[in-house]
Amino acid sequence: MERAPKPAKLVRKSWVKPGMAKQPEIEMVEELKSMPKQEAKPAPKVLKKERVPMLVKLAHRLRAKSEPKRAAKSIRARFASTIQEASHKRWDRIAENLSLPAITDRSDFVSRLIITSTPLSYYNHGSSMLRLSRCVRQRPLRAFAQWVDKSTGKLDSAGIEAKWKARWAEIKAQRQRQKQDQAPLSAEDIEQLFYVLVMFPYPSGVLHMGHVRVYTISDMLSRFHKMNGQRVVHPMGWDAFGLPAENAAIERGIAPDEWTRSNIAVMKDQLSRILADFDWDRELATCDPAYYKWTQHIFLQLFKHDMVYRKEAVVNWDPIDQTVLANEQVDKDGRSWRSCAVVEQRKLKQWFARITDYAQELLDDLETLDWPEHVKSMQANWIGRSEGAELEFVLDMPVSSNQRQSISVFTSRPDTLFGVSYLAIAPDHPLVSREYLPAQCADAVLQCAQELINRQSGGGDRSQRTKAGVFTGLYARHPLDTNRRVPVYVADYVLSEYGTGAVMGVPAHDTRDYEFCQANAVPVHPPVIEPESTDLGGDSAVFTGLGVLRNIPENGAFGGMSSKDAHLAIVAAAATRGLGKSVVNYRLRDWLLSRQRYWGAPVPVIHCQSCGAVPVPESDLPVKLPEDVVLSGRGGSPLAHATDWLNCECPKCRQPAKRDTDTLDTFVDSSWYFLRYADPHNPALPFGSLAASAAMPVDIYIGGVEHAILHLLYSRFISKFLWKTGRYGSKALERDLSVSAELKAAVARKEAAGARNGEPFKRLLTQGMVHGLTYKEPSTGRFLKPDEVQTAAKGTLPRIIATGETPTVSYEKMSKSKYNGVDPGETVAAYGADVTRLHMLYLAPP
Repeated sequence: MERAPKPAKLVRKSWVKPGMAKQPEIEMVEELKSMPKQEAKPAPKVLKKERVPMLVKLAHRLRAKSEPKRAAKSIRARFASTIQEASHKRWDRIAENLSLPAITDRSDFVSRLIITSTPLSYYNHGSSMLRLSRCVRQRPLRAFAQWVDKSTGKLDSAGIEAKWKARWAEIKAQRQRQKQDQAPLSAEDIEQLFYVLVMFPYPSGVLHMGHVRVYTISDMLSRFHKMNGQRVVHPMGWDAFGLPAENAAIERGIAPDEWTRSNIAVMKDQLSRILADFDWDRELATCDPAYYKWTQHIFLQLFKHDMVYRKEAVVNWDPIDQTVLANEQVDKDGRSWRSCAVVEQRKLKQWFARITDYAQELLDDLETLDWPEHVKSMQANWIGRSEGAELEFVLDMPVSSNQRQSISVFTSRPDTLFGVSYLAIAPDHPLVSREYLPAQCADAVLQCAQELINRQSGGGDRSQRTKAGVFTGLYARHPLDTNRRVPVYVADYVLSEYGTGAVMGVPAHDTRDYEFCQANAVPVHPPVIEPESTDLGGDSAVFTGLGVLRNIPENGAFGGMSSKDAHLAIVAAAATRGLGKSVVNYRLRDWLLSRQRYWGAPVPVIHCQSCGAVPVPESDLPVKLPEDVVLSGRGGSPLAHATDWLNCECPKCRQPAKRDTDTLDTFVDSSWYFLRYADPHNPALPFGSLAASAAMPVDIYIGGVEHAILHLLYSRFISKFLWKTGRYGSKALERDLSVSAELKAAVARKEAAGARNGEPFKRLLTQGMVHGLTYKEPSTGRFLKPDEVQTAAKGTLPRIIATGETPTVSYEKMSKSKYNGVDPGETVAAYGADVTRLHMLYLAPP
């Protein structure tokens, strides 16, 4: 059997034979060779430093007289073998997924793809480009050559970008007109759907290079999957509520809505300049009533299922401005950023969500996710599952003989119980009051407790958090040795919202407890546990590991037991006395939803003296923000002063009532936006069950690692809640008779292959942070604007213009608040969007 002849090799001398029609690569080489000699110089140094896209580099190589044939040969070798295998069906499929009309000028289009999709070559997906090139009948560089200035050899990136931006706008407008003729969703559509999502930005008004990087990554992935024939969902929106807009409104005297929407317009234009291709027909903004209507609806669903409740919680209070402050509004000295008053801690009734009900599920399902291990570890540590015991210490001298007073503590180390030297309670623990404190020391204890509370507010010297405390004058009895009296201290490191607000101090076996005893002259009880081996003891005064209970009188019958056995035996002994039990504790606390702000979604609840807290009827949503509110940053919640909006009628008894004046935490807005993207124009529901089930979970979620805990945790919680209550997912579709069996099966297969149990994000890409040169005032730590600093000449230090001081210089995450962002507009104008995009990926690959 004869073998097929090998294809002829492309030899430099015989590549162009006599009589052969000139190919566009050769035409371009000849054009470049014909340039004046002085123009055929290497690329400017600045372009060599910038990692320019593949074909821009090639253009400069072609200008060098020494290698025009070699460069042209490499191009022909790449495409020649595939040109003969053109597949019109494949081309039409790709063109449809790339939002293109009937393709006639294929050469021009593919050259544009090669130039603008250079991130694909960065990811070594050249095979995708080869598959695409099979559909091309003309050589791709013919169109490329027309964009090279023959006199300078520079690529006219602005001209190319202007052409294709206009073409894309025309194509998208055409597709919008054709949407009404689209066929219904099919099982094949569901299987081919690929959801690429980038964390939506806060509209601060200006993009910087950090934004360019994250949006380039998502755009690159979106284009790659489109070119592989998948139905890509790649939406964009705006996390538009929040404190910065309210502060800007106060400073500039404009409405937050006006400031926010003007910023959105600017940032949307900037995204267009970097050629980010988003599904703008799915655009949303969380400050739109059409969006926060459904945020309020989700709150009411939580209310309906007893997943939200109202209780008192500590807030930062400015006594001069008479308003609540966010933690970031309290400086390092514990003072208000605006009035400079010492911030106080006050308790206000606020709304909480029972995220702790989902703690174990949130922890277990981390193992099913394709996320970076360090992010999963951060979430697991935040949830903080601890197996231990809850032990009760009865006060030695209860105030009332009719009622026993006791202190309940949680410990993960019951085996150290006999080494307890003191009990520590939070500064705002119920026992810290004149009702329980001995009269002779009540004043001093209350004063110290208030100072500790203020320190916990976010200001003060946090390095002293583990050492500050005061003796209360109270004693409690040891649960298994009633002859021992244990002193009770107020300690800075104990927080009322964690556990029971009380812990036991065992300085011989806990480093923090040992430091507290040293700082407050607390007698240290001798060690009650020793290492199993003398080699494990070390020279430290504190042994924190597991070991064996020492055979000493204090340990009683438990002496000689291992830590593991003693753990079980001690808890059992305390339980027989009614003073202990085994418990599983979580570091995770319920989610505080309330904010005393104006620029947020109002809590949809009405307070009636007769009926209590009454949910706003669904038909009355959205509860819109009043527009005639004067924002001053003083006097508490601005909504409390909008009397026409505040006063209303109770939906139950029709008696006069008042609206809730809190707004929802902005994390509530961002905890479900990915579901709204799946069905953004639905007027009747937050999202259709089939639309959300077909899209979810998000195949790849891209964003900063700074959101690795709270945003992701809250999004997982809300997504799981909606999935469990039948708002989307395969179980929700089972009850929907309007959905075909074929579609239900497709959703079930997608769900089984992706993240399960309502997990919203199958894969997570945390791209890190882009840092910028940052200046700070040494004395206050205030970030300085560039025009406040006189930059230094080489070999000299910069100085602050106003004071002459040398600023603190560092590289920190680019942020508008730090005035260290680099405007991508300058780079795009000089080198083009493609060079800018590839440069960011090259310097900081994900």
